[in-house]
Amino acid sequence: MLTGKRRARWIYPVVLLGGLVYTASTQAQLPGLERLVMPGPVVESHAVNEDECASCHVNFSPESQVQLCLDCHLEIAEDLQTNTGFHSLSPEMAGIECAECHTDHEGRDADIVNLDQDAFDHDLTDFPLQGSHLEIVCEDCHAADLTFHDVQSDCNSCHAEDDQHLGNLGETCVDCHTEAGWAEVSFDHETVVGYELNGGHVGIVCVSCHVDELYVDTPNECVGCHVEDDSHLGTNGTECQGCHATQNWTENFFDHFARSEFGLFDGHSGLLCEDCHEGNKLEQETPTTCYGCHMEDDGHDGFNGTECEACHQVTEWLDTTFDHARDAEFPLNGAHAEITCESCHIEPVATALPLTGCFDCHEEDDPHEDQLGADCGSCHGEVLWTESVRFDHDLTVFPLLGRHDEVICEDCHETPAFLDAPEQCVDCHIEDDVHESRFDSGCAQCHNPAGWFFWSFDHAVETRFILDGAHGNLDCHACHREPANGVTALPMTCSSCHRSDDTHRGEFGNNCAQCHTTQSFQDSRLLQ
Repeated sequence: MLTGKRRARWIYPVVLLGGLVYTASTQAQLPGLERLVMPGPVVESHAVNEDECASCHVNFSPESQVQLCLDCHLEIAEDLQTNTGFHSLSPEMAGIECAECHTDHEGRDADIVNLDQDAFDHDLTDFPLQGSHLEIVCEDCHAADLTFHDVQSDCNSCHAEDDQHLGNLGETCVDCHTEAGWAEVSFDHETVVGYELNGGHVGIVCVSCHVDELYVDTPNECVGCHVEDDSHLGTNGTECQGCHATQNWTENFFDHFARSEFGLFDGHSGLLCEDCHEGNKLEQETPTTCYGCHMEDDGHDGFNGTECEACHQVTEWLDTTFDHARDAEFPLNGAHAEITCESCHIEPVATALPLTGCFDCHEEDDPHEDQLGADCGSCHGEVLWTESVRFDHDLTVFPLLGRHDEVICEDCHETPAFLDAPEQCVDCHIEDDVHESRFDSGCAQCHNPAGWFFWSFDHAVETRFILDGAHGNLDCHACHREPANGVTALPMTCSSCHRSDDTHRGEFGNNCAQCHTTQSFQDSRLLQ
């Protein structure tokens, strides 16, 4: 007979073998036996199903185990169906079973997720990390009490406490904010709201108009925000934009002449409204005649009448000069306004009037040797004879283009006799000719006025010789070696340049291209 220990050593394998044979033939579940052969305790989260092997396993059908996993892990199943989430987006997950990565029966404390946070590629999820998100650690978003899958990807789930708008703008933060930085915003006020922020409105913060973070029924008319700034106390109505601009509240573009037929020029241009309109009430009757405002300034005590404008000007009340433009048809502008009457009126006005042509007075000041005629005013101004000279060089045979527009007149015109200046490039740039006359004088064929070193020359288009192969890397002077003598032309046969390279000593003629290519003189078509 067998002893107890020997009987146990014998009977356990028999029972195990019998159980396996029975299971294989009936596909029945034997919890006790399965528990007996279980390789080890399951992880803590699976412990509730440890007594029911069929919850995770189908006898002799490992491929069915994936579906059992998905029956419990519904969130992963949904990801696979909608082609979202890491298990669907990662190429490494395609076609593998859950157990290949998540091996169970290794103990209650086993880590079957096997997530390497340092090496994990977040781009394989529905939320690639961009901008400031690249600088945070996993724990900033993935709390310890949540699985990685349970973390929400909308802005508000993480940034609700950062919402200075108190929820009044909803939860779609990306309409204004970017991942580059929470404080960086991009909101097209004109497109979304229909109210363009321009001028002084550009630099203000939202709460300047949206008080208490309220974004509904915000006024969009000037008086809605600027009623306290209305120095007219409402007497001019509420159409502030008729005079004021958004650039600056104190700057206005009220057309005084168009609206009141009284232009504010010269001395009047710097006045404030209240200087003439008492109490800043513009609707009251305000005098528009000189005497109506300047009665107290009349040093003549009324003896010269009330037509002050006959002598006085709006530039300054004490500017009491004769109106030369009106009465003599010769405005005294610029330097003419500073000279005395006697400078031009040598004889009494009743006896003789001076001539009004520039050359009549300034003939001795003409340095151009009479080349440019007597119409000095076409170039010179009245402020100063030698300054503010205006001349459109584009109306000459030599328009000033590119760098020529930056030079001063004296760089090309050595004397005020301007018509003596040369017109050809080489006349001024002979010292800049690095080609040493290897090309003709038509510099503009390659160079342009934008800069002497900004040049372009398409050898294939401008000549009948295409620079291909090894020719494409040659310097111009490699072929153009001698002065051009007025004509830029070279022979185009191979032998004209490569006679010394001809190992055949002329036995095959001058047409080297029959055998050789331009890629290299050593290449031969016969060997290809």
